[in-house]
Amino acid sequence: MKIESQLEKISSFQHLELLANQIVEGFISGMHKSPFHGFSAEFSEHKVYNVGESTKHIDWKLFAKTDRLYTKRFEEDTNLRCHIIIDNSSSMHYPKLENNEQFFENKIGFSVLASAVLMNLLKKQRDAIGLSVFSDTYEYYSPEKGSDRHHRMILNTLESLLEKPKVQKNTDTITFLHQIAEKIHRRSMIVLFTDMFQLGDEQALFTALQHLKHNKHKVVLFHVIDNKTELNFDFDTTPRKFIDLETGDEVNLFAQNVKEEYEKGINAYFKKLELTCSQNKIKYVRVGVGENFEKILTTYLVEKQNLG
Repeated sequence: MKIESQLEKISSFQHLELLANQIVEGFISGMHKSPFHGFSAEFSEHKVYNVGESTKHIDWKLFAKTDRLYTKRFEEDTNLRCHIIIDNSSSMHYPKLENNEQFFENKIGFSVLASAVLMNLLKKQRDAIGLSVFSDTYEYYSPEKGSDRHHRMILNTLESLLEKPKVQKNTDTITFLHQIAEKIHRRSMIVLFTDMFQLGDEQALFTALQHLKHNKHKVVLFHVIDNKTELNFDFDTTPRKFIDLETGDEVNLFAQNVKEEYEKGINAYFKKLELTCSQNKIKYVRVGVGENFEKILTTYLVEKQNLG
């Protein structure tokens, strides 16, 4: 499922909810045989229709086959509580978008759309959703709820992340992860979208991530990167000025002169992140800007099964 195919007639993030729904529906229809209990069906079981009950949920297709009236018995209780955390620091607004590029072609836009896609699936499965956004401040917090009004409020917040001017903002990941952890009391799945480009004590960072696991929460870290430049360092031979989006520090160099050393260093860093997450029983998933969302949706479904 390619993102481009979903966007032939959709080009603005004002259509965030519609686009997310199309992506989820495409994912569902592409699953020929779902291995996930309760995913392919919208209801838990059938029951015999009793005279006087509402006819709203009568399964007419089943009536045509059996000549008996059955209603779909829906799950009434919330199955899961999920809290999404988005890193909104300046480095997440890379790459800078040109006029002909879509909003999801940088890290914050991709994370926003991925969050909306997850929210759509959560809504279909009657799961509760909460949201936190941080950068140099704790920008937004909303607890986990399942109502349509709450869903709309979070979508509006996600859209606002794309509208706000891209001011220079450092990341205080450690402080705010601890604060978020203190706010989530009931057992939940916690999903974090970040590029992991923050300076500071790595051990303190993983202590903060481990704090998210208290109360037996399940933690999934989606490491969002731009594969072309941040992983493969794919630049031409033109001399370039590289600017740290969070500190403003600048350096002039020929990319080709440092490409090999850079790729060696960044791959070692990413492998260390993955290993440390594994040691701390945190699900680590690297996702590239511009990829489809199958990896994100499948990860959610598998981790939901494992939450039990």
